[in-house]
Amino acid sequence: MTNCLRDIFAVCKPVIGMCHLQALPGDPAYDCDSGLDAVVEDARMNIRALQEGGVDGIMFSNEFSLPYLTKVDAVTVAAMARVIAELYDQIEAPFGVNVLWDPYASLDLAVATGALFVREIFTGVYASDFGLWDTNCGAIVRHQYAIGGNNVRLFFNILPEAAAYLADRDIVSVARSTVFNTKPDAICISGLTAGQVTSTETLQLVKSALPDIPVVANTGVHLGNIQEQLAIADAAIIGTAFKRDGVFENPVDARRVRALMEKVESLR
Repeated sequence: MTNCLRDIFAVCKPVIGMCHLQALPGDPAYDCDSGLDAVVEDARMNIRALQEGGVDGIMFSNEFSLPYLTKVDAVTVAAMARVIAELYDQIEAPFGVNVLWDPYASLDLAVATGALFVREIFTGVYASDFGLWDTNCGAIVRHQYAIGGNNVRLFFNILPEAAAYLADRDIVSVARSTVFNTKPDAICISGLTAGQVTSTETLQLVKSALPDIPVVANTGVHLGNIQEQLAIADAAIIGTAFKRDGVFENPVDARRVRALMEKVESLR
């Protein structure tokens, strides 16, 4: 299988920085007075900081749309498309999207905006903080092809935050059957929530079982553990650690991004 990470990012061990969008129309925390213009400007500031710091890629997500839906309203996709469209000319790094937690919406947004990859929950049934979380990968992939998203790379999150796989199966079995049935472009391994460290033991189990599939450390990577994480994982997705003081709610701090990316360059 072709290593899609090299194809997309043209570097070894890429680091993808998260552009967490503020609450959107329909979300409980949406600021109606400031409107979408404020969401755009916040995203603009974060993109600038990520790119100044030297990330290899960017992923847009509606991270502040708490509590999340497993089937989002149309306004969420429309709002995210507007934000990305307004910033498109300023995006220099390869970018992807994640509409939490709706794979159909994520693919729709990717096709509409030209995103190169999508991170989502495509397989499995979970007991989660958002209720019973069911998926239908066959229908999702057929939807991908129906809307012309054949070239969008799919990053499968098989250990989603705030959820537990309902079947009594270990992570290696899940990873192996996922690859057999669906041919993901990459496998993402997560901690409990955003900012929580991804278990290196779990990363190693999955990577050993799937040596030919890119495995991504999806949460909790920071300056102090980047070397350990990338010694196993083929890439890292970083959000919280890039923010001012390492606090989830804060804006991206270009100095923190630069410090971590300098470390990554030395590892490469």
